[in-house]
Amino acid sequence: MDRGLYKNILIATDGSENGAQAVNAGMEIAKLSEGKAYALHVIDTSAYPSGRGDPKWKGLIEEQFKTFGLEMTATVEEAAKAAGVEVEFVTLEGHPAEKILDFAEKQAVDMIVVGSLGKTDAERFLLGSVSEKVVRNAKIPVLVVRAKVP
Repeated sequence: MDRGLYKNILIATDGSENGAQAVNAGMEIAKLSEGKAYALHVIDTSAYPSGRGDPKWKGLIEEQFKTFGLEMTATVEEAAKAAGVEVEFVTLEGHPAEKILDFAEKQAVDMIVVGSLGKTDAERFLLGSVSEKVVRNAKIPVLVVRAKVP
């Protein structure tokens, strides 16, 4: 592998099994290229209503999402240490695919690594897929990682 080809790797984390496999794959690529990894966790603010309802409830939900994001970065930190890779942790709020693509462009990353939820065609049609939106709209290579099937 050309060590200069993928110097800055963006690894999107979501806590799923596929996301964990994406972290491992991204760290391996960063290690082989002697590059840097960005571990990005996006708090999907479309998952809860904004501006409506009890502000206390909204605050509790936001706090849970932030705590989950911190847990994700701890998992990535362990993988980075094991691989000997420099990693920068980032947590953003918004629509995951948009935030991933925006971050990748602003940081001039060379590759995006995401996990696939493995949705059926019907689920993908109804809900959309973060990894699919990233693949369709990215200007750089995207590696979509599925969990290993036993």
